[in-house]
Amino acid sequence: MKVWIDGRVVDGADAKIPVTDHGLLYGDGVFEGIRICGGGVFRLDAHLRRFAASAKAVAIELPGGTPAIRQIVLDTALAFDSDEAYVRLIATRGDGPLGVDPTQCPKARVLCIVDRIRLYPPAKLREGLDMITSSLRRPAPDVLDPRVKSLNYLNNVLAKLEARQRGADEALLLNAAGTVAEAAVANLFVVRNAELLTPPATDGALEGITRATVIELAHSLGLPASQQTVGRFDLFAADEVFLTGSGAGIVPVRSLDARSIGAGRPGPIYEKLRAAWLEAAPRMGVAFR
Repeated sequence: MKVWIDGRVVDGADAKIPVTDHGLLYGDGVFEGIRICGGGVFRLDAHLRRFAASAKAVAIELPGGTPAIRQIVLDTALAFDSDEAYVRLIATRGDGPLGVDPTQCPKARVLCIVDRIRLYPPAKLREGLDMITSSLRRPAPDVLDPRVKSLNYLNNVLAKLEARQRGADEALLLNAAGTVAEAAVANLFVVRNAELLTPPATDGALEGITRATVIELAHSLGLPASQQTVGRFDLFAADEVFLTGSGAGIVPVRSLDARSIGAGRPGPIYEKLRAAWLEAAPRMGVAFR
């Protein structure tokens, strides 16, 4: 692991922050998860735009602005020096006194971590994930807008914990209206009659970069793809379901609540889109060497 912190890149074991950092104390900060594919940082500028928008939404001023953050990511990726890796870019409110008042933190702190990541065992990537419907609900946008990638990830953490305790790989999160938001750590696509549907941000979904790329690839392959409200029924009636995310990539789902989805194995639309994504992703990266 390599980490950019306080103006330099260090080994992960040497990266330390004060206990008074408000990101640690209150989850006061934002982050981005970015994949390195084929020696390039995948859709880096799109990720940086989303990172800057999240920071602006919570009133964190990024030191040096987006150009400085871009260079931090590239420098950390170069230090790790691998064609395939995962980037976690973080901005916290910075150091401050005890107490939630964010105006007492004089300067934001930026961290960039580059390492390998494996969210699911290889067998699950071949055979498909088993999902459960979480008992938790995604907070409404007027509580915390899902388009802000906040360090307050407790909703996702507890949903994932519930899934693992119930013997599943992943959790399906519904919103207060009972329709689908996303999975605990990824966006979700439903395939019915060769048409792709994915929940919109207004239903509690993150505006995922991999999600947007899959929609673009689907259109290039002549597959209809749109953002629409989706219910649990749509998953049970689906031909295929798969997840997308920077950490996850593109991952098939074979069951929900112990009921098979489609044929209970990865389907042809998933296979076609995954092949297209694996071919296209390296071309969409920003080289760091």
